[in-house]
Amino acid sequence: MQRLDRLERVTDLLLVLLDTPRPLSLREIADRVPGYPEGHDARRQAFERDKRLLRDEGIPVQVIPIGGDDQLGYRVDPDAYYLPDLGLDVEEQAALNLAVAGVRLGEPIGEDALLKLGVGGESPLRNDGAPLVDLPSVEGLAALPALFEALRESAGVAFDYRGEARHVDMAGIRFRKGYWYAVGFDRDRGEARTFRVDRFDGPPEVGEPSSSQLPDEFDVDAVFARDPWQFGGGDVVEVDVVVDGAESGRVIAELGKDAVVEQRENGAVTVRLSVTDQQALISWVLDLLDHAEVVRPASMRTAVVERLGAFAAADGGDGR
Repeated sequence: MQRLDRLERVTDLLLVLLDTPRPLSLREIADRVPGYPEGHDARRQAFERDKRLLRDEGIPVQVIPIGGDDQLGYRVDPDAYYLPDLGLDVEEQAALNLAVAGVRLGEPIGEDALLKLGVGGESPLRNDGAPLVDLPSVEGLAALPALFEALRESAGVAFDYRGEARHVDMAGIRFRKGYWYAVGFDRDRGEARTFRVDRFDGPPEVGEPSSSQLPDEFDVDAVFARDPWQFGGGDVVEVDVVVDGAESGRVIAELGKDAVVEQRENGAVTVRLSVTDQQALISWVLDLLDHAEVVRPASMRTAVVERLGAFAAADGGDGR
């Protein structure tokens, strides 16, 4: 029962800190939030634990100097906590509620997200109140508060990714096929890049506000859409593709120079791709027609040949 009381107190504390137009002293907070101890030291310790819990959940509790004996005041800026109004109509809000009610990720983050989006109302659950789909917790969620903070503050982030240090100017955060992705400009490589958040080697470090310097006209959605073979949930497989001189220039512009592992005298190049979605990679290769050839691994080369064979069989079956 003690844990329930604390959860209720922390919830009340958040509502009070969001609702106040000015910083509140600890004494004022204790007057408005039930459950804090009477003694000053015990009250301070309880409040500091609650404040730390809110911050661990990504809630930006501000500490602001104030006059008088209390010296410090506290509040949560609604503009920093809530996302901007998305302009959803009634049907779109209902669809968002249905999505959150129908899929549970192992933690109650969906309902919290609805509150941040400003969407209220009852969730359209099944008659027994259970979600339609119950998924395990999404890996990498621990890094998301820091990444969202970097976006909000226009700050750069530093993190280790697959054994390498990265320094990135954040441009956006996207979700696809059960995974979160950070999209931004990689300063070390001088190129736009997409990173799967659950592959971070530890938490990211957020730089100073306004330290991010994105190139002009950076198109986060175009960057996110360009490497569809990285959006699968499988193991990472390194795939080498040879692209002839007729298409090599366009492919290098699309993938970046770091993808090139061999450049031939006739203009052809070999690019190495980190693939987690085999079918997406096959589609990309086939879109290049006879200008591209998978050379390794053998399993991926066989998969491309089998896809071509299936196309040929289907065409033959239609009598073309």
